Amino acid sequence: MSNIPLYVQIAEHLRDNIKVGKWKEGEKIPTEKDLCDIYNVSRITIRKAIDELVKEKLLYRERPKGTFVTPFEDTSDNFTLVKGFTEEMKEKGKQARTLDVKLEIAPANKKLALYLNADIGDKILIMRRIRGDDEKAFAYFVTHIKYEEKFSLDPDDYYGSFYAYLNQLGISVDQEREVVEAILPDQKVREALKIDENTPVLKRTRFTSCKREDFYEYTECFYVGHLYKYYLDFSHS
Repeated sequence: MSNIPLYVQIAEHLRDNIKVGKWKEGEKIPTEKDLCDIYNVSRITIRKAIDELVKEKLLYRERPKGTFVTPFEDTSDNFTLVKGFTEEMKEKGKQARTLDVKLEIAPANKKLALYLNADIGDKILIMRRIRGDDEKAFAYFVTHIKYEEKFSLDPDDYYGSFYAYLNQLGISVDQEREVVEAILPDQKVREALKIDENTPVLKRTRFTSCKREDFYEYTECFYVGHLYKYYLDFSHS
């Protein structure tokens, strides 16, 4: 049994529906009664789950019409919301370095199929990268994309900026959603970053897309907490 409250688990699933575009911006979501039937829980539990997303401004209520997905600000065709690790390091006056890249092709499970707009069993390219600057390694990225033949299977092609590589293929990512949380590292993260189980880690879960190319990315980024600062810039022009 999970110790996480049921409404929190449901809120996370509803949040995922928005992240991956299952529920579109401005779209009305299922009624509380329908959600009760879907999750087999009480209306109080569903209402608490929805309240969480309303607080996060992912949903809004419009009585008596229902609950809707909050529209995000429009962006021009030439503006990308996505700032990659290479650009982040450059802005800090540092050189981004990739120390190791491992590639794997695996079938999509239910979760990856949902996140990547794929079918269960589709080929998924999983890229694991250890990254840092000129001084040390402090980041571990696990990236998932739907595999197509145009994507290289040579690890050397992924040591630079991933988004620059995508641009070379005509893929310009123009949508991004992120979830940021502080966690303790699991065994894979500890081994990748050579840290112990008590070292705090910042986890960024990133969802990006270029819908005209049917491209979707799901990446989990893990940063050693005391070696990395996360900045938010709201001054888009």
